[in-house]
Amino acid sequence: MGETDFAAVPTAVYGADLLLAAIAHFILQTAIISEQGPDSRLRVALGRDLKGKMSALLYLAAIPLAFVSPWIALAVYVFVALMWLVPDRRIESAVSE
Repeated sequence: MGETDFAAVPTAVYGADLLLAAIAHFILQTAIISEQGPDSRLRVALGRDLKGKMSALLYLAAIPLAFVSPWIALAVYVFVALMWLVPDRRIESAVSE
């Protein structure tokens, strides 16, 4: 993106890459929960997984926004990254029990 001065298409493709990573994370999480059962500690710890679902929705919204303004899309990407910097202690506390 930097070599193209944050043009719309590379910024949108970057968002698509982030979205696919979020989808892969959701699939992995679902596979682990289905293997361990619906009452697994991971399932209980995740709850509704608002952070994960919100991340995917924000990435999905940022892709078309890249064609309106790449800077808005980049701001969304940075916001999601900052959102994940806040530790999620639910899994750690569920595993340590």
